Amino acid sequence: MKFKRILAAGVSAAAVLGMAACGGGGSSADDNTIVFWHNATAGDGRQYWEDFAAAFESEHEGVTVQIEAIQNEDYEGKLTTAMQDLGSGPDVFMTLGGQKDQDMIDAGQLMDLTDKISDTVKTQMAASLDSATYDGKIYGVPTTVQPGGIWYSKDLFAQAGITEAPTTWEELMDACQKLKDAGIDPIAVGAKDAWPAAHWYYWLSLRICSPDVYDESMANKDFSAECWTAAGEKLQEINDAGYFNEGYLTTTAQQGASSSAGLLANHKAAMELMGTWEPGVVRDLTPDQQPMADLGFFAFPSVEDGEGEEGALMGAATSFGVNPEAPEIAIDFVNKMAEKEWQDKYATAFSTIPASAESQADVEDESLAGLIEALNASDGMKLWMDTSLGANIGTALNTGVVNMLSGTGTPEDIVKAMNDAAAKG
Repeated sequence: MKFKRILAAGVSAAAVLGMAACGGGGSSADDNTIVFWHNATAGDGRQYWEDFAAAFESEHEGVTVQIEAIQNEDYEGKLTTAMQDLGSGPDVFMTLGGQKDQDMIDAGQLMDLTDKISDTVKTQMAASLDSATYDGKIYGVPTTVQPGGIWYSKDLFAQAGITEAPTTWEELMDACQKLKDAGIDPIAVGAKDAWPAAHWYYWLSLRICSPDVYDESMANKDFSAECWTAAGEKLQEINDAGYFNEGYLTTTAQQGASSSAGLLANHKAAMELMGTWEPGVVRDLTPDQQPMADLGFFAFPSVEDGEGEEGALMGAATSFGVNPEAPEIAIDFVNKMAEKEWQDKYATAFSTIPASAESQADVEDESLAGLIEALNASDGMKLWMDTSLGANIGTALNTGVVNMLSGTGTPEDIVKAMNDAAAKG
């Protein structure tokens, strides 16, 4: 499988799985203990990391790996707080990506791994290493690439008489109306968590803004170009049509059968806009906790008169970094993540696309076929907007989108919120 270059990536607030935090502890006090934080708190993903740690311990006599699995929506806040004192932070942890990684680098909270990564990482993860590279230095080992798009129930589409996946905004709106007419909620949105709703704005911006305008706006933190308001207006259009699930403003994204992912998993809604982690999340929320048999994928549709690059993708790459005060053995731990055996198992456990080029051809999950096709048709992948912009602007953006959807804001207010946050630095 041909794997395209990731232009800018990192893990979004959207990344993998859910349940509750467990375990605990800060950075290890000795050279033979690794404190490891991740966000796969349920199912096969959690088991994967337990098996990985056990295998590492068996290969390194006297070494202990202390795992803390933290629910995704709590992860960023807990990590940010812990790393204020490196001694209280984990030794190895899932990084946050984009500006958030840059902030940690500037604060001396991420180890420079440029001369420490293995040859396997350098060769097999070459395309996705850009996602963990800042100012020419490498600060993490990628484990998966996670572009996004629309996941859907083939059975519900068939029930509503939809024979082809939408490729344009007009076709998407038509499909939504057919679903609604059939008594099916067209789209599940976990707007209580903000970022799932804001993803609709991210994608519409990518489709409506020209590549130059998009890149310049993101780089200069200036969103005065008309396309940024137009994206909000287009999102308002689908909201006004009533195509989101009932109660979407109080719906969570990934926690339980009533979450937006749970609605899709249990055929209570036909579609959800999410990243590559969706098959794994949905699998754990089906009644039998088995893969959703009729799960399909299609790329976010084009928008008429939009100036975005055809087939452009947005997403992230999950990477794991090292605390600068971590013991030397922690470097061996992240290097092991690149081994083919564990990349193959990672792809299966998380129902995702592994970062290793050697393992990508082994992906067997049929629901990922459409996503892999979209990935190969794209010249690159933009990082999730909120992650790329950093916490202040990203939070203002996500909040502005939810305010508009709830009727307390406008498309112009989304732009103003971003520009105001940027002005504050």
